[in-house]
Amino acid sequence: MTGRFARILGLAAVLLTTVACQTGPARAAPAGEPPVQAASTRHDVVTWAASADRMGEGTADRGYRLVVHTSAAGSGLRVRLSNAFGDRPLTLDSVYAGLRSQGAALKPGSNKQLTFEGARTVTVPAGATAWSDPLPGSLPAGSDLVVSLHSPDAAGPATGHWMAMQTSYATQGDHTAEESAANWTETTGSWWYLDSVSVRPSNTATGAVVALGDSITDGWASTTDLDRRWPDYLARRLQKADTEVKGVADEGISGNQVLADGAGQAALNRLDRDVLSQPGVRTVFLFEGVNDIKAHTGVTAADLIAGYREIVRRAHAAGKCVVASTVGPFEGWPEWDTAGETVRQEVNQFVRTSGEFDGTADFDRILRSPYDQARMLPFLDGGDHIHPNDKGMQAMADAVDLAGLDCHR
Repeated sequence: MTGRFARILGLAAVLLTTVACQTGPARAAPAGEPPVQAASTRHDVVTWAASADRMGEGTADRGYRLVVHTSAAGSGLRVRLSNAFGDRPLTLDSVYAGLRSQGAALKPGSNKQLTFEGARTVTVPAGATAWSDPLPGSLPAGSDLVVSLHSPDAAGPATGHWMAMQTSYATQGDHTAEESAANWTETTGSWWYLDSVSVRPSNTATGAVVALGDSITDGWASTTDLDRRWPDYLARRLQKADTEVKGVADEGISGNQVLADGAGQAALNRLDRDVLSQPGVRTVFLFEGVNDIKAHTGVTAADLIAGYREIVRRAHAAGKCVVASTVGPFEGWPEWDTAGETVRQEVNQFVRTSGEFDGTADFDRILRSPYDQARMLPFLDGGDHIHPNDKGMQAMADAVDLAGLDCHR
């Protein structure tokens, strides 16, 4: 190990200690509204995100220690707290961010308290989100960031992301300032109240891509706690590549559809909040449709294509590019039938040939068996014939044209 490399690793062990970043205070905003910033002085980029959805009931005097894996590096870390599905104001009286050592334990000296308009307590109105003030210091790419938060009186519907594919931790009482894992003995497979993390990259040209999808994008059938969702593999490729796109936000929801609410709000209904409101987004990567097809609700190829076109129209109006992927094979899944397969093939033909997207990826071609093109290649199959395993997730990410994500409109 060279001395220079050792110094870099040493710096990565201490979160947010070197670079001060000044800006105007954040404010609570309706879910989906971009944060208010001093636009002339900040260039924030999303480094992690997860789609907000309605969870169970909130619990008073509950603390959560949430583990998330970042993509883009930068200074001035900010977190976005969400009460998008709450029916009453949500008060969080203590929020900290630090780097993970292992389990629920943090690296010594890394846990720092976040503020909101200069205050340590924030109340997020029902249906709204709130960004923290920027935290001085730098955050390395590919970090296991830990956001610890506590609510003294949470009640009613909670907001979060239920299928995290990541172990986080919970406790009763406020232990957010502690770096020890001693009081964080409960585990949770969900992220609570946190839906985005941003940084300010050193290169002002740095941008991000948001993956808008369903359970495949959410990582189902990938290995829990190892960050092997296909957007994770994509983030690792982007960090090594000569590209300005470094941030990756995974906005997948298991069971999600383009057109209809159900497992989360439909992609059309959550586009503003989950995608277009994220800071620094350059490109939307659209990979949805299989749940619309297999739901047997009468959705036609024309219906799904109309939904795609609406996403493209709104993303373009917001100055974002759209890269779309074909829908993967799923013969062998209980809801597969020949009628749905016909719709899938028609939709995929549109994606490949219409020219209406700024770029395309062909996940169908990557995943399908050469012997039965309606069925996933067994080597890549997570076991249920619709969700790829770790190798399938990596194959998908490897098939993405990185230059096509570095798009400008």
